[in-house]
Amino acid sequence: MPIDAAKALAAEPRTGEISWVPKDVQLYHLGIGAGSPATDPDELRYTLESRLHVLPSFATVAGAGSPGVISGLSMPGVEVDLARVLHGGQSLRLHRPIPVRGHATATSRVAAVYDKGKAAVLVLRTDVTDADGPLWTNDAQIYVRGEGGWGGERGPSTRLEPPAGEPERVVERAVREDQALLYRLSGDWNPLHADPEFAELAGFERPILHGLCTYGMTLKAVVDTLLDGDVTRVRAYTTRFAGVVYPGETLRIRMWRHTAETEAEVRVAVSAAERDDAPVLADTVVQHS
Repeated sequence: MPIDAAKALAAEPRTGEISWVPKDVQLYHLGIGAGSPATDPDELRYTLESRLHVLPSFATVAGAGSPGVISGLSMPGVEVDLARVLHGGQSLRLHRPIPVRGHATATSRVAAVYDKGKAAVLVLRTDVTDADGPLWTNDAQIYVRGEGGWGGERGPSTRLEPPAGEPERVVERAVREDQALLYRLSGDWNPLHADPEFAELAGFERPILHGLCTYGMTLKAVVDTLLDGDVTRVRAYTTRFAGVVYPGETLRIRMWRHTAETEAEVRVAVSAAERDDAPVLADTVVQHS
């Protein structure tokens, strides 16, 4: 079996040093569509170094070489065909606001391996800490087609009840034709997002947008629309990647305010406007103060 669940779970965590500077933050923000209009004061908070703040989803690319989907596939006990891999979901927990420059230690491990029958799901967990303590915890759910069926634990369901009533806000965000080419400069070099031949081999008509780019674009829309542009209010952010986005399409982002038992939340649903609202992000929750 290409995935040895016991070996993957027993492997020693990998630890590495990561660092970032304001230029890395600015590049990430541009990669998720910030900076339009270029002179808008609200956009300058994402693009101008003298006003810069950090959108929490930057944690998914901080350090460029920090553990991600591709590096998770080289963990002990994991040997799979990259063309069969999809990013199934992402969870982020902020322990405190991310500084505009930093040096930190990233520790990653396979936290879970689930058998979905026709596929396997790997949960790659990364904890990041700097000299002042924990910064964030990232969980990437990696979906590997054709690797299930060994009789392992199926894992918990991540499906949520759909939000009730009409959304409080609906916004649309255009995805540029070169969005994936720009976003990948932040460190995600998967050829699925740039190479037409590789995309066709993986079953797509052309390269698709990174799920984490959509993830970042969506969080920015929530922060700008319902959180007064204050990135420090975000406590956690979870999504399931329900469908693909092609560069050049338009994201339709629906938002509902929701009060959970312990924290205020924004529930979000994202679809591709030009494809009859085909689902893109589902079971999406932004917890905030």
